[in-house]
Amino acid sequence: MIRSMTGFARREHAGSFGTLAWELRSVNHRYLEVSLRLPEDFRPLEGEFRQAIAAAVRRGKLDATLQFRAAHGTSAALIIDAPFLDELIQRAQEITRRATAHGGTLASPTPLDLLRWPGVLKEPEYDRAPLLGTATATLSEALSELTASRASEGERIAAMLESRCRQLASLVADVRARLPEVQRRIRARLEERLGQLTLPAEPNRERLEQELALALARMDVDEELDRLTSHVTEALKALGAAEPAGRRLDFLMQEFNREANTLSSKSQDSETTRAAVDMKVLIEQMREQVQNVE
Repeated sequence: MIRSMTGFARREHAGSFGTLAWELRSVNHRYLEVSLRLPEDFRPLEGEFRQAIAAAVRRGKLDATLQFRAAHGTSAALIIDAPFLDELIQRAQEITRRATAHGGTLASPTPLDLLRWPGVLKEPEYDRAPLLGTATATLSEALSELTASRASEGERIAAMLESRCRQLASLVADVRARLPEVQRRIRARLEERLGQLTLPAEPNRERLEQELALALARMDVDEELDRLTSHVTEALKALGAAEPAGRRLDFLMQEFNREANTLSSKSQDSETTRAAVDMKVLIEQMREQVQNVE
């Protein structure tokens, strides 16, 4: 199945604890690159979140953001760690005395300064398991939506690629049908030029046929047409495969382009040259779309 690397999904879940919302955005990238933005309470599950994303997405740059809004009235009063605060005040007074003993001055910390000190204020402990479980389940729903979005876009890309492959195969068939006529013209042109030469003796006809055969072989494009046909078959097979095909299609685009360039350089016929140009236009159109295939 062809999937696009571009997609968007948002899933939200409301409960007694408040509201959780996952937002996923993905764009094309050579490998899988995940950027996670999580509230501090959800950091313990970061590894699990990354594993879930990696199981659903093979390639692409994915930004995943989890937002959490606590329900009104669910926040309990903050707790002061009294022993820690007492210890902090004693240490502050000791530092102030030492500074005074050495002729210095040091202002005593204000209550607000003490409250700002890390560890003085603590949030009450509560069971986070239901909240974390809901976040995991909501991520799974968001990934399913993202996968569906990427698959829907992938269907359109696959249809376009298949259409271009059919057009490419048609051009190859047209060039192949002209080969006998093109070879006949090339042979007639070479013999005409040979007839215009002034030679001191009758040329060796066997040697002449050999040289003509070599000249025709250098201009022959049958091999390039065979490879183009083979690449079209492989591309169509990749489009219908169950596994991700982006890397394979990207390689095939390079091979398509190489054969089309060789066909153009060997061409001794205006119609064949025109067909080679049309092929390269189709290949470039496919290459741009393949860059976004997973």
